[in-house]
Amino acid sequence: MARIIAGKEIVTSMNGALRQETALLREQGCTPTLAVVRIGDRPESAAYQAGATKRCETLGIAVQSLILPENSSLGEVLQVIEALNLSPRVHGVLLLRPFPPHLDDRAIRDALCCEKDVDGVTSLSLYGVFTGVRQGFPPCTAQACIDILDYCGVSLRGKRAVVVGASLVIGRPVAMMLLARGATVTLCHIDTVDLPSECRRAELLIAAAGARALLNKDCLSPGQVILDVGVTVGPDGRLYGDVDFEAANSVAEALTPVPGGVGTVTTTILAKHVIEAAKRSLPQQQR
Repeated sequence: MARIIAGKEIVTSMNGALRQETALLREQGCTPTLAVVRIGDRPESAAYQAGATKRCETLGIAVQSLILPENSSLGEVLQVIEALNLSPRVHGVLLLRPFPPHLDDRAIRDALCCEKDVDGVTSLSLYGVFTGVRQGFPPCTAQACIDILDYCGVSLRGKRAVVVGASLVIGRPVAMMLLARGATVTLCHIDTVDLPSECRRAELLIAAAGARALLNKDCLSPGQVILDVGVTVGPDGRLYGDVDFEAANSVAEALTPVPGGVGTVTTTILAKHVIEAAKRSLPQQQR
């Protein structure tokens, strides 16, 4: 049986240090503040906003919510983002996506200054991930994967890692972050020829394709560490991952569940990034 890596366990281990950092910032007259921008009323965006707000507030981070009408124009949205860029009281901005289809996704993302881009959505933040330049922040879910591996004491140098899923939200950034830690990385996707054989060679397997049970027993080999990032809602309303949990549980060394795994850690990473952004905003002598 695999070691089940519970996100709640990792979050609990992080909370104490984050609360201390927030308290220290407040003593210096700086209240870490996150602004959440939501356009329209998509239920999944509202749910994520509620979870992120609760997590931040429990850690002493102030949250401002800006809910714009579904029919907002691009100019109106950009005006809101520019005001947040200029506000010295706002340290991080979370843009809830997807945006309504009439809006230019990239134009909105890249209007946000990377110093406040705590979820790694701007081109400049992603440039920082791909080049190793300390600029902006990596996407929260990708960083959650790295923090989980650190918590579990997984050494990445020399490891054979396979990432399934090539999005800019998780797959590609986490592949670059693993590479920076010395792993040998293969980046795959749902169209990869003979995906099972690529996956079986992995010592570390990260599934982020968003396809329910894509990785079945044919993709797995004994002793793997498996992070399941994909989430799909089944016909029964339950959440399912990209990995066949029962098959993986019988062969893996360690495994994250869905739900209750990587996703649980993601909002805490968001809070961690807001605190770091607040620290960076202080004069050098106060950091």
